[in-house]
Amino acid sequence: MVQYHRNQQWKKGEVCLDEESQPFGFVCEKTGYCKRARLKLLFLVLLCFISFSFILALLFFTSAPTLSLLYSFGFEDEGLVSTSDVYASVCSSVSNGSICCDRSSIRSDICVMKGDVRTNSASSTITLYRNNGNDEIFQHEKIRPYTRKWEKSIMDTIDELDIVSKGENSAIHQKCDVKHEVPAVFFSTGGYTGNLYHEFNDGILPLYITSQHFNKKVVFVILEYHDWWISKYENILPHLTEYPIIDFRGDNRTHCFPEAIVGLKIHDELTINASLMGTNKTIRDFRHMLDEAYLPRIRGLIQEEMIEEKRDLKKPKVVIIARNDSRAILNEDSLVIMAENIGFEVEILRPQRTTELAKIYRSLNSSDVMIGVHGAAMTHFLFMRPDSTFIQIVPLGTDWAADTYYGQPAIKLGLKYIGYKILPQESSLYNEYEKDDPVLMDPESVNNRGWEFTKKIYLDRQNVRLNLRRFHKRLLRAYYYSIAKKNGRLHHQNQ
Repeated sequence: MVQYHRNQQWKKGEVCLDEESQPFGFVCEKTGYCKRARLKLLFLVLLCFISFSFILALLFFTSAPTLSLLYSFGFEDEGLVSTSDVYASVCSSVSNGSICCDRSSIRSDICVMKGDVRTNSASSTITLYRNNGNDEIFQHEKIRPYTRKWEKSIMDTIDELDIVSKGENSAIHQKCDVKHEVPAVFFSTGGYTGNLYHEFNDGILPLYITSQHFNKKVVFVILEYHDWWISKYENILPHLTEYPIIDFRGDNRTHCFPEAIVGLKIHDELTINASLMGTNKTIRDFRHMLDEAYLPRIRGLIQEEMIEEKRDLKKPKVVIIARNDSRAILNEDSLVIMAENIGFEVEILRPQRTTELAKIYRSLNSSDVMIGVHGAAMTHFLFMRPDSTFIQIVPLGTDWAADTYYGQPAIKLGLKYIGYKILPQESSLYNEYEKDDPVLMDPESVNNRGWEFTKKIYLDRQNVRLNLRRFHKRLLRAYYYSIAKKNGRLHHQNQ
């Protein structure tokens, strides 16, 4: 799980900027005092500049886990999104026989090749042959096609590709074994693949963003290919491509394409920026695609079970995502009873790595409310219908990440989002530390000490015992909202 760390890295830099820009408000009654004040101000400005430069150097050149794990990069969200805007202009129009590489985004590099494109897996090379009689190399680029560019430690594990432009005479030494009539998209399923959040945020969503304009007339070429990844997303992939997927390392044949995109475009956390999509697609269009992908399998599951889903359609359904390790709800049984007493139909869902996604999709797509403690499993909010309710339980020390990675994306999807920030008394840490300890009273200061502290204290050792009287208010609000939505749908159907 590698979402954290974006917020905390820049707190000091922001303080320095504030000190530099805000007036000090001193009055110079004496010249000497004014000079000393000016000198003090200049000293503070210089100190801030040095500190800011040091932080930038760390962010760009260190591979220490404290700069990369769980919190992402230390820029504001607006900066991350706006840098993606160049995708719409820099390489949007590439002439035949050309390579265009856009490296301006914080998140990923993208290279576009048009013309006679040929692969050589043995040398990790993709070559574009130009209409030129000599063997000269016109352009040589290197790229790691993965969407966490700022994390040096993880990018070092991603296979690097050489992208070369040569004269056409060299092509006689590399004949096509397989000639494709459609473009290719090259990307990696290495890195943090295996974590649900990263599989969608760093893989499936960027793949949709990058390829959807081809209308499935595209071939996917995968580095760090995994059979289990293909199986896990076997329902989704046919809605993105009509062609067999190529294992770049496992297929030694020379594949030839008229165009290639190397790398994936990414907008923001678990979302799509419609203004950057040529077709104005949004996260709701992606959600609609998921519906189309999983509906046939869901029908099959019902037939396999030889039963029809029997449930009281008048009762809203709440799905509780349960955790078996840290950040578990210790009084889960009492929560279930309370939800049933309110009037919910309750389902407990315990996703495992081997759980078929279609089964999880079936449960959440038919639910009105999802409850879960902050963690990668909250990615499943993507499986909920718009206008459903998502209640995220936010443990101590996870406020910013919970809102950034799940809360705000859920709102963009059209969900009613309720963030339930626990009190120190609701954390298992309350019994381990003194009541005035910063771990309980000032989690932000603990997070600022580094990722290892966040992970060890707030993620790996913290469980939750809900104050049910306090939580009841949120759950009751979700119940009445769900009832209102149901009555509205029934009224609309009866008209």
